Amino acid sequence: MKNKKHAGGFGSIISSLQFLKQEKTFINGTKALFRLNKKQGIDCPGCAWPDPKDPSYAEFCENGVKAIAAETTSKRITADFFKQYSIDELYSKSDFWLEQQGRLTQPMYKPLGSTHYQAIEWNDLFAKLHTKIKALENPNRAVFYTSGRTSNEAAFLYQLLGRQLGTNNFPDCSNLCHESSGVALKESIGVGKGTVSLEDFEHADLIFVVGQNPATNHPRMLTDLQHAAKRGATIVSINPLKEVGLQSFIHPQDFKALLTGNATTISSHYIQVQVGGDFAFFLGMTKHLFELKEKGETAFDTDFINKQTEGFENLKNTITNLNWDNLVEECGIPKTTIEEIAQLYAKANATIFCWAMGITQHKHAVATIQQMTNLLLLKGYIGKKGAGVCPVRGHSNVQGDRTMGIHEKPPVAFLEALEKTFRFTPPTKHGYDAVNTIKAMDESMVDFFMGLGGNFVAATPDTNFTEVAIRKCKTTLHVSTKLNRSHLVTGEEAFILPCLGRTEIDTQNGIEQVVSVEDSMSMVHLSKGKNTPASKQLLSEAYIVASIAEGVFGNDTIAWNSFKTDYNLIREKISETISDFKGYNEKLKAPSGFFLGNSAADWNWQTHNKKANFVAVPFTKNETYGAPFKLMTVRSHDQYNTTVYGLNDRYRGIKNERKVLFIHPEDLRQLNLDENDLVDIETKWHDNTTRLVKGFKLKSFDISKGCLAAYFPETNTLVPIDAVADKSNTPMSKFIPVSISKSTQSLNG
Repeated sequence: MKNKKHAGGFGSIISSLQFLKQEKTFINGTKALFRLNKKQGIDCPGCAWPDPKDPSYAEFCENGVKAIAAETTSKRITADFFKQYSIDELYSKSDFWLEQQGRLTQPMYKPLGSTHYQAIEWNDLFAKLHTKIKALENPNRAVFYTSGRTSNEAAFLYQLLGRQLGTNNFPDCSNLCHESSGVALKESIGVGKGTVSLEDFEHADLIFVVGQNPATNHPRMLTDLQHAAKRGATIVSINPLKEVGLQSFIHPQDFKALLTGNATTISSHYIQVQVGGDFAFFLGMTKHLFELKEKGETAFDTDFINKQTEGFENLKNTITNLNWDNLVEECGIPKTTIEEIAQLYAKANATIFCWAMGITQHKHAVATIQQMTNLLLLKGYIGKKGAGVCPVRGHSNVQGDRTMGIHEKPPVAFLEALEKTFRFTPPTKHGYDAVNTIKAMDESMVDFFMGLGGNFVAATPDTNFTEVAIRKCKTTLHVSTKLNRSHLVTGEEAFILPCLGRTEIDTQNGIEQVVSVEDSMSMVHLSKGKNTPASKQLLSEAYIVASIAEGVFGNDTIAWNSFKTDYNLIREKISETISDFKGYNEKLKAPSGFFLGNSAADWNWQTHNKKANFVAVPFTKNETYGAPFKLMTVRSHDQYNTTVYGLNDRYRGIKNERKVLFIHPEDLRQLNLDENDLVDIETKWHDNTTRLVKGFKLKSFDISKGCLAAYFPETNTLVPIDAVADKSNTPMSKFIPVSISKSTQSLNG
């Protein structure tokens, strides 16, 4: 399978049709697709890219089709399936195989000592959970994990459940991916969200796309990049891997381009930094700007700097004292190229910096994001049309979850508002994030683990360590639509709670309910399913959470029973608790929803000093512990986060394989190895613990020399539990020092 020359095109159309066929869902899938990302329609669970003001007739992408096909599949898992397969047998299956089994249709329970899940009635399941939660000797022995797929309504109830219990143990998927963005931006500009809107992409004349692969992870972003490129904006992509979607794109709905093969060039400059070298690159850019300033060849926004910021002199001193040779060595980019990109920035009138997990999962992730922000602050590019920061989220409502209070370190103001609304005193002690949850479980400090969506086991680092830790829990339960790895790594007792998908009708007391979500750019809008549920036994996430809480606390303090059947009541309480949501139900009547606002974009700096802050972080090299290679984990084109829809990676030329290792051709020659040779990959880390994966097939690829790439979750095993980003505690999945050796495993092993 050859690498593709462009993203999109007929390949996307053919792939979409193949997935609808694979899941046998042409009718239900198509019905859902044409309501996807439409006003008052279904919010796509595929990513958090915002919807345009005027959606097209088919406002979805190839990966949106995969997500919808997977949810609307005609395949079903019943109790007979769990009679046929033991938990150990299911554990031995691949993630792809598990995904292909279809929708979960009834609640399941693994009793103490059992090898199989067995069917259980909802009332009996809830009774068991109520007993287990009430029996906890300490509320902090319970952990509540959340996926970004959860609606605002369910997320708000979820955090309310945990806090009425008395804990802030709310690890979530943001801890594993974008926590670095929130930590960095809050210190710099006072808000942990992006400051740009979709409209800003129409006015930017320079756009940086850093550490992300839109064609696979959020394909609708390519539409906006294409529009920008066509009107003459300069797009600079920074990524160790040469990704086809950042080079050339044909919109699948542009029939003329499809017929002529006339693709749009996306990036005018493609900078292949070393893995982990972005921080050094941006420091180099900033250093050259100061050099140009000394020569009078560029202009900073002095008025903005003087009135709106602090820390300029400290930044200037830190930057001017940097050594060029160190920066060039660390990022792997010639000084002349760094200077060229800095000069592009110096001449630009409006610049947007976009980034994703390729930036957030490094040791210096927070510092890197703050350095990009420093660049913007030098020219007053926060709150200006066509300019600002744009962290591109993955999960469709990961940003909404945080807004709703899913946070292990909740702001005091939020807790005070919660107390005022619900008349109980929430806990103030910080809880566990994702990494600290794993460590706490390993130390037998967690008895009860609940996952509201997601696939915690597959998403987290140091897989072997994590699995051992989870098995020490007394109770594990997961609210899910489909079977995944986390259902098979259990506590002493385990529960599977099947829930409605976003495409499905949610009827309570004869009235169809709607939920709401927040996208990457702070737009909040409704999502209403229209398909018949996959099973009559499915419950909504909000109903499940409220039912658990009702059985534990009753309805005296909080009327949990009312939340189960009327989501308007949930939104009324959100409106009372969170000031930006005042009049929530009324605001949601607007066809496109409503904008939450952004304090930084309004120059209302919610920082400690009420200013935007230049944050100067001294340069340090990434520690490789003597390893010859730096490995980054990536998604294939046929997966979404840990969900593996298929075994192809069309844009990178991979067919029917997952255990592949991308390597530069020259590195391949120097190792005296050939393409398709099998190798074992071993982590090099200070603790000398053996972390090894075997039998990965080498694939020659255009990647920075000395760097490797492989898919997750297959290589999550290699990420040490204590390999985390400074300040954010996010796992360093994009920078793993490794060595490789000819595999002892055969091609069929």
